[in-house]
Amino acid sequence: MSRFDIFREAGNPMFNENKLKMGIFAPNLSNSCTMTLAESSFEPNFETNVKIAKLLEDAGYECIVPAARWRGFGGPTNLHGRCMETFTWSAAMAAVTEKIYLFCTSHVPTMHPIVAAKMISTIDDISQGRIGLNTVVGWFPKEMEMFGGTKMEHDKGYKYSTEWLEIVLRLWSEQYFDHKGEFFEIKDGFSEPKPVQNPRPVLISAGTSPAGRNYAARFTDFNFGYIESIEQASEWTKTVRKLAWEEYHREINTFTSSFVVCRPTEKEAKEYYDYYVREQGDWEVAKIITDMFGMHASSHSKEYLSMAQERFIGGFNGWPLVGTPEQVAEGLIKIANSGVSGTLVTFVDYLKEMPYFNENVLPLLEQAGIRNPVAKNNSITHKKEAESLIGSR
Repeated sequence: MSRFDIFREAGNPMFNENKLKMGIFAPNLSNSCTMTLAESSFEPNFETNVKIAKLLEDAGYECIVPAARWRGFGGPTNLHGRCMETFTWSAAMAAVTEKIYLFCTSHVPTMHPIVAAKMISTIDDISQGRIGLNTVVGWFPKEMEMFGGTKMEHDKGYKYSTEWLEIVLRLWSEQYFDHKGEFFEIKDGFSEPKPVQNPRPVLISAGTSPAGRNYAARFTDFNFGYIESIEQASEWTKTVRKLAWEEYHREINTFTSSFVVCRPTEKEAKEYYDYYVREQGDWEVAKIITDMFGMHASSHSKEYLSMAQERFIGGFNGWPLVGTPEQVAEGLIKIANSGVSGTLVTFVDYLKEMPYFNENVLPLLEQAGIRNPVAKNNSITHKKEAESLIGSR
């Protein structure tokens, strides 16, 4: 039985029968994934996150992936200046949810693997097997400087991550061991409790460079990445699956991110997109981030740079889904047919926009056969539980 088969047999939602898995990205960050000054009720706090999680569970989403940030990027929005730390966020969310799969995102240079392993195992116990780990090398220099270091050279960062994750995996499965490597030395390594999940918590990582893809292929269950076109998404998925199988005899899936502007008419959707991106967009922070990714290089045209910055403002470089419910559903169906196994959707205002999306887009995905119908669960009970919890704070 393969690792994926074991996950499926255990009922892990990340390996269910839906052709397109769905989740949301970065509800723990100020502005989430949008770089805009447009008004929104969204706040990266516990109360808002509980409400969002209940919406997701009632609609049958598979997961929530928080993003790890230690400081803002500046600009008028100071994008991500406020961030709920992902391990403590996951523990809190595990206690107030029942079905949705949660992830911790860890900048591996900021946390010792012994600490990370025990924290994940503890949250796995709280959630009864609903926690996964997203490992990140760290690409924002000012964050790494806060921890007394510098941003690692790209390939060295993945060597560090490899040793870090190998230690975590041993702590989850072994009782006592010694380790002496390039970056860590451990005597009588030990951690209890062990994870509840079998064979272990789900692992994901972003990275489309050769080193990033090799790391994902060797260790993780999902390679996360942003797509440039449906054709590129298909090629990326085929390439990383081929690499994982031929080099490590492992299965792997891909996951992406999409930002959504869904309205009753195409005109309304495009007008709102123009408003929050082109009129109210934080173009200063978009330039800061695209420069950080090297998109200012002279090889790129002004038109390309403007398009890239729009994508970052719209949803941190996610795939744009702007239009009517039918048009948005068509875009999601194309992602599913490309071979990408899932997408994290993002909104300017989750609590205002997600109910319309859930009511009008998800049924179209069910009709298309890429998601199974969700049995009507006790959403009233969920609502009362959330209101009671929030009201008691």
